[in-house]
Amino acid sequence: MPNVILVSLDTTRADHLSCYGHFRRTSPHLDRLAEEGVLFTDFFSPHIPTYPGHTTMMTGKDVYAHQVTGQSGAVPPPAGVRLIAEILKEQGFFTAAADNMGRWFEPGFQLYKSYGWDSSERGLRRGEAAAQASIEVIRAAAGQDKPFFLFLHFWDPHTPYLPPAPFDRMFYGGDEKDPDNASMDEVWRFDNFKYYFNEWMHGVTDVEFPKAQYDAEIAYMDACFAHVLTQLDELGLTGDTLLAISADHGEELDEHAHWFDHHGLYDTNVHIPMIMRCPDYLPAGVRVGGLTQMPDIAPTILDFLDMGEIAREEKMTGASLLSLIDSPASTARGTTDFIHVTENTWMKKRGMRTHRWKLIVPLETPDLHGNSAVELYDLLHDPGELNNMAEDLPEVVTDLKARMDGWIAQRLAATGLPDPIPVHPIPLLHIGNADKPFPREGRFLRELAPPAPQEPEPESIESGDFVGYDREK
Repeated sequence: MPNVILVSLDTTRADHLSCYGHFRRTSPHLDRLAEEGVLFTDFFSPHIPTYPGHTTMMTGKDVYAHQVTGQSGAVPPPAGVRLIAEILKEQGFFTAAADNMGRWFEPGFQLYKSYGWDSSERGLRRGEAAAQASIEVIRAAAGQDKPFFLFLHFWDPHTPYLPPAPFDRMFYGGDEKDPDNASMDEVWRFDNFKYYFNEWMHGVTDVEFPKAQYDAEIAYMDACFAHVLTQLDELGLTGDTLLAISADHGEELDEHAHWFDHHGLYDTNVHIPMIMRCPDYLPAGVRVGGLTQMPDIAPTILDFLDMGEIAREEKMTGASLLSLIDSPASTARGTTDFIHVTENTWMKKRGMRTHRWKLIVPLETPDLHGNSAVELYDLLHDPGELNNMAEDLPEVVTDLKARMDGWIAQRLAATGLPDPIPVHPIPLLHIGNADKPFPREGRFLRELAPPAPQEPEPESIESGDFVGYDREK
């Protein structure tokens, strides 16, 4: 029986890995895995951010089945929704995780290795902490006689983008605090995030700096993950261990003025990597197109282990990816004709993505950025989702919205559960320490007034997206 290791690269957008065509060499070790295995070019996370993303990853079910829509953590999955670790433990697998989300993610693992990271110096050494915990978990799995299922969770490149040396200057050689650079002015005007950004980008005026640091975080994570690969080689586990590598969501940089966070249903946030390698069982150098998505991961793992009937018994909403690998002609479609996307952390929205179109419908208006518009993008001609065509093509909006509403009605009938998106409140409004003074460098920062006394207290959460980061008080 082969083994399985599921790896989550938190906050990693597909198009910033070099194996997905990024202009920077951010991921040489992941690139090698892609060359040795299978890469899915159009893989998506339909429910963002971290909690709904990982719950979908581990259950093979959508938000209408698992009911986890955002980051509050107040609503666990209902009884009867089982994570793949619980299923495989029941099937005789040794299950272990290197992770620190806790909550409903922990109970299915016989060994749950939580970890923090060193933040005493400027760089956050998250990747090293995750790699060390992962290696301990792998050694424990290798030291027993059952097949194993492991979950490894790497937190780079999540904010704050503070890669340790020498990665901190890997992709940026300028002056990030140049007083004549005004490219960060709009970022500093965004009240909901500016205090948080000020904690770890104090005085930065060049928007290219955090963008480069995001890539540097990926490179740092990739280098740390290489130690996990080396450990598998040294223990003789590489050949018969399936590595399934993905992410919970991507990241918005400066494409849509949703700066350095993962809200918004654009492809920057929902297009994520999916790489599979198992030299004894899967071919090498295969790239698979067609729409595929996060709910496919759990059914694929079960199918790989000849347990596909369990996915059907559990009523997983995804489909196995294995047939796409074996039958290249089927990849034009992928596993679905459309992907229904949702978010409910900073904004409450849902939408529909087809091969050509992206529809985004706000459920509470105005949104975090003062926008109340329905959005429609022609992905064939506007892959960056920059030109809203909703007013020009109302018939396309009507068609896609009818398909989306029909799908939601079908899912609610199938689950017998309430629609969780309208019911669950938006859990986050502000983030950051409003007491830390802004610097006076830069044209806009010199003019920035201190916060007014009546400004609401910043709100945050103790875990989830910001776990492990202790901000200055």
